[in-house]
Amino acid sequence: HSPSMEFLLPCALPTSVMAGIFAFIFLFYVVWMMSKTGHRNKAVAPEAGGAWPLIGHMHLLGGPQRQITLGRMADKYGPIFTIRLGVHRALVVSSWEMAKECFSSTNDRVFCNRPKAMAVELMGYNYAMFGLGPYGQYWREMRKIVRLELLSNHRLSMLNHVRESEVKASIKELYEVWVRRTSASSNDDRVMVEMKKWFGDITLNLILRIVVGKQCRRQTNDGCHKTIREFFDLIGAFTVSDALPFLRCLDLGGYEAAMKKTGKELDGLLQGWLEEHKQRKMKVSGTEQEYYFIDVMLSILDGHAIHDADTITKATCLTLLLGASDTTGATLTWALSLLLNNRHALKKAQDELDTHVGRIRHSCWPKTAL
Repeated sequence: HSPSMEFLLPCALPTSVMAGIFAFIFLFYVVWMMSKTGHRNKAVAPEAGGAWPLIGHMHLLGGPQRQITLGRMADKYGPIFTIRLGVHRALVVSSWEMAKECFSSTNDRVFCNRPKAMAVELMGYNYAMFGLGPYGQYWREMRKIVRLELLSNHRLSMLNHVRESEVKASIKELYEVWVRRTSASSNDDRVMVEMKKWFGDITLNLILRIVVGKQCRRQTNDGCHKTIREFFDLIGAFTVSDALPFLRCLDLGGYEAAMKKTGKELDGLLQGWLEEHKQRKMKVSGTEQEYYFIDVMLSILDGHAIHDADTITKATCLTLLLGASDTTGATLTWALSLLLNNRHALKKAQDELDTHVGRIRHSCWPKTAL
């Protein structure tokens, strides 16, 4: 979910000055487009029609159902085409065959880079979040560390107890809500649960415990949950300056100010957790406390001549929080909604769970063969 764009123009400037500014911007855009067209000597995918000067196809993607708009374009222009988002040209792929070709061994490097985004600069430690940063030596080194040291089978197996305890705690909370409901009313024992929020909370607490050994309950009112949720919302927000960088000075919609504020609050949280784990590391020996990802990062970067290792540690932890929490919660929500809309598939899944797991015992998911 991305906040809607608001075009807030400073009212203090005279109309003639504003007209001159936009005339200069439009002239700059025309010259820039002509220079790009003159140097283009390679075949490119067809461009969808309906683009406007300066903003490209942005006006077509402003509604809540962008996927439907892109689907209609795919029906008209084929499984691969391009659109213009301001000064950027984006490739739209709508078939798995084309997607497989894009990420094949011969083409993967062409698509591995990412355009710069204001959110990653202001809240992601100036592109130190390798998952959203540009392709290069730093990206390759961090990917190697995460794959071999943090997400290895051995490391994840050491944290099985964290996953089990978080799931049990969340189910217990639901049960306690049901008990309070039935105690208050004997006529209705049903409890309404907003599953999107429940999935979001359980995945956030789970990944927080795995990464930094902390919990972030919504009920504690310590600001942790609010700050992280604001980060998730802003990191996916589309800002006008991402498409038209020369408009960044206007801060249309106030996104830059909000991102700076959230980035400062988030850095305060991460720095506090980092200092806590540093102090704990000084009191123990060996790998006694190296369960959590932040401890592993401290050990890996300890003694290395790396500029600002603390920033790298915080940025990597933030990347893991973003990649594991928000996407997992969204996937679970969609899976549940599809099951509820396809009752035969839901009944089949329930029967398989009853057969292989049962209803009166706890299950250990790595040992369950479904």
